[in-house]
Amino acid sequence: MGAGGPSVVRWLADRVGPSGHVLGTDLDTSWAATAVSDVVEVRRHAVGLDAPPPGGFDLVHARLVLVHVPDRERALRTLVAALRPGGRLLLEDADPALQPLICLDEQGPDEALANRLRRAFRELLASRGADLAYGRTLPRALREAGLTDVTADAYFPITSPACTALEAATVRQIRGGLVSAGLATDAEIDQHLANVTSGRLDLATSPMISASGRRP
Repeated sequence: MGAGGPSVVRWLADRVGPSGHVLGTDLDTSWAATAVSDVVEVRRHAVGLDAPPPGGFDLVHARLVLVHVPDRERALRTLVAALRPGGRLLLEDADPALQPLICLDEQGPDEALANRLRRAFRELLASRGADLAYGRTLPRALREAGLTDVTADAYFPITSPACTALEAATVRQIRGGLVSAGLATDAEIDQHLANVTSGRLDLATSPMISASGRRP
């Protein structure tokens, strides 16, 4: 749910094989044309508003979805209700409040600018209703939803090419919001993007909490 793009959907399709079924959902299904197949179905679905898809699933996965949904408790109930008995729910959400910096080693003005823009990004997310400490609550939320065999871990890269690509894409996507909210200027964003693409910055990410539980 909240697939966002075809990568996870395709990965799941490879795992279930030709006799399996994968349903990818999102509010925006513009990516669907590249994913639909004999195994993959795509459907528009608002996890915080719509009823769960019928049929029951062996696995339900949502990544970076619930942190943005205003009624997270209802959304979680929808995810659990989509499971068949014995099915497993895997939730993945970042926890920006747990580790707020993008440059852990703030050793110069470029790193300081990166961290300032990251603070502005968190402020923008919070103003839109995101819970910046939601990731750490996932194990408890799964237990309270009635799931068993709950486990969780966190992934926290400090620097990698993927971190660099993610930062550049994120900043470009939220650029308009930062500028219109007065949280950053175009010149600051241009400078930061140039710093990012130079490869000189060690860019981290917020810890990604992955928690799973089984429906009895």
